Amino acid sequence: MPKLLIVDDEVDVREFSANFFRKRGVDVAVASGGAEALEMIPRERPDLCLLDIRMQGMTGMEVLRELRTRNDATRVVMVSGIEDEGVVSEAQSLGVVSFIHKPLVLDELEKKVMKELGLSS
Repeated sequence: MPKLLIVDDEVDVREFSANFFRKRGVDVAVASGGAEALEMIPRERPDLCLLDIRMQGMTGMEVLRELRTRNDATRVVMVSGIEDEGVVSEAQSLGVVSFIHKPLVLDELEKKVMKELGLSS
């Protein structure tokens, strides 16, 4: 079963997303922030990380940079409420597989995540 790590500091978004994908047969782990995600990734070895850009403490971009510094090739889908071309460009250069813009559209979220996990939606 594919594993998805959801990283978001908003508990409602995190829990809703986790339940949404669990109901679709995905093994889901959750992290409430960047530092927790960086601890969990080597242990959990997710197939995909759904990573919010704006979080308290460590941002999603800082998490992504740190992953790549560690030569960790975990596939990442970034979730963002901002449309900053500089951020998008840097994230793409660091190997982000896709972007999802907030507010989340469930159909788009499901299609992108399930595609990246190799599952049909």
